Amino acid sequence: MKFTVEQIADILNGRIEGQPQAEITTLGKIEDAGAGALSFLANDKYEQYLYTTGATAVIVKDDLELKKPVSTTLIRVSDPYAAFSSLLDYYQQMIASQKSGREEPCYVHESSTLGEDCYIGAFAYIGQGCKIGNQVKIYPHAYVGDNCEIGDHSIIYPGAKLYAGTKVGRHCQVHAGAVLGADGFGWAPQSDGSYKAIPQLGHVVLEDHVSIGANTTIDCATFPDTATRVQEGSKIDNLVMLAHNVVIGKHTVIAAQAGISGSTTVGDHCVIAGQVGIVGHLNLANKTTIAAQSGVSKSIRKEGETLFGYPAYDIKGYMSSYAVFKKLPEIYRRLNELEKKI
Repeated sequence: MKFTVEQIADILNGRIEGQPQAEITTLGKIEDAGAGALSFLANDKYEQYLYTTGATAVIVKDDLELKKPVSTTLIRVSDPYAAFSSLLDYYQQMIASQKSGREEPCYVHESSTLGEDCYIGAFAYIGQGCKIGNQVKIYPHAYVGDNCEIGDHSIIYPGAKLYAGTKVGRHCQVHAGAVLGADGFGWAPQSDGSYKAIPQLGHVVLEDHVSIGANTTIDCATFPDTATRVQEGSKIDNLVMLAHNVVIGKHTVIAAQAGISGSTTVGDHCVIAGQVGIVGHLNLANKTTIAAQSGVSKSIRKEGETLFGYPAYDIKGYMSSYAVFKKLPEIYRRLNELEKKI
């Protein structure tokens, strides 16, 4: 695809300094982009590359004061990083919109309904009683079980699996290999030491503008008419595990390899970093941040806290404790010396 700088500036509501008719054919990093590339400058430490870049155009902050002349065309905006992200999203949507129609072989049950301008890839399966919205993309080898619902403009990527009854909102993304609605880990111990499965009869709900990463798993809720739920705008990374009856609040982000045990509720605008583990039946307040590799074993009631460690607690207290911990060998040596003197 080709765009002019002027077209891009119109999309971003930016101001041009340079050549408005210059053509953009690709995107690149400011330090090594070449002719035809569009880049951006959001971090001051990369400003040096603005004066040497080969990029045709660079998105910069509207109040940036140049220290030297530049050969590239500038597009000035209030927030270069957000503008570049919006442009990537716009470009992705344009590419995705090119997919339409039904590839064969695929299977769509006669009782299911498809909205306008949908794309159903080869070997995709859509079970009975499903409701698929407008401009939904279901890529090859995706599985959509009976009575699922998928809202307008959502994308189900190759190999994703939606068990029966899963509900996906509008403008959602479910990436390759994700599994929504598998049984929760419910097993009743028996007198002979064996385990009997507890039926898991609920489902999974993704609200609007939710993204689910590749190979992430979200278990269904235990009881009928209940849901494991990811609320509006939340973003779940690859390889994340959400157990049965978990609720993730609005606009929360969860990084790779995090795991949340059953019946835990995470608030709005939380940040859960990579490899965090959270035990079941807890409540995390809004705007909670959990640092990487932490283990959360009790509920967090105060909004806006940042926690670290195992068990996780206030990060300032953790860092103070760690400063002492690092000195323990020296303290131990000195203690031995004192004991010998006594």
